[in-house]
Amino acid sequence: MAPMLEVKNLGISFGGLRAVNAFEMTIQKGELYGLIGPNGAGKTTVFNLLTGVYKPSEGIVKLDGEDITGKPTIEINKHGIARTFQNIRLFKDMSVLDNVKAGLHNDYKYSTVAGIFRLPSYWKVEKEMDERAMELLQVFDLDGEADYLASNLPYGKQRKLEIARALATNPKLLLLDEPAAGMNPHETAELMETIHFVRDRFDMTILLIEHDMKLVGGICEKLTVLNFGEVLCQGATADVLKDPQVITAYLGE
Repeated sequence: MAPMLEVKNLGISFGGLRAVNAFEMTIQKGELYGLIGPNGAGKTTVFNLLTGVYKPSEGIVKLDGEDITGKPTIEINKHGIARTFQNIRLFKDMSVLDNVKAGLHNDYKYSTVAGIFRLPSYWKVEKEMDERAMELLQVFDLDGEADYLASNLPYGKQRKLEIARALATNPKLLLLDEPAAGMNPHETAELMETIHFVRDRFDMTILLIEHDMKLVGGICEKLTVLNFGEVLCQGATADVLKDPQVITAYLGE
């Protein structure tokens, strides 16, 4: 069986500066995997390469055995990669429900004519989307706030909503970019439970960037450490976090 994600010799430069060099990573289906490293190490650049925001200078990215290297973001999403962002990117002037519905358009479609004239096929699809979106909101205990503006949710719930919207695209691989950023300890503990639940409930493979070492140590089974755009260390979480190179470069001890 092919790995869920296989990355080989991935690289990119910006203005002559090597941002990511010879990056490699293999993630098996169902794994909870962490990508860590100091600020400026290239972690978000890797996410941008995986999701088509940037096209790599070289290297190969395979998702579930299929080569997706350099494809446009929308195509990569359709193939099965969804992501969240360090700075939450919700449609803040839309309702909680409509934010999740925005992620459902890969699977639910109606014709332009049906949309303009509000034909029965339009209402049928809208009803199905409402029901599916509410199911996802219930998973995150957000169904009671379905009609709220996304901007009116507390910070921790906005994070959950962003994950719910990503899951609405029906991904194989979920990328979480510092999901605990800005959270208090209680919210972080809830997030750890949520990530475990998402993995088990949706049979999801998850890759996350994170600085909260308690969160990383508590949920990630394997880690890759990036430093100056290159892989410093990778393997089982407990082994990586004890590696002297990681302690020096990342933990600052």
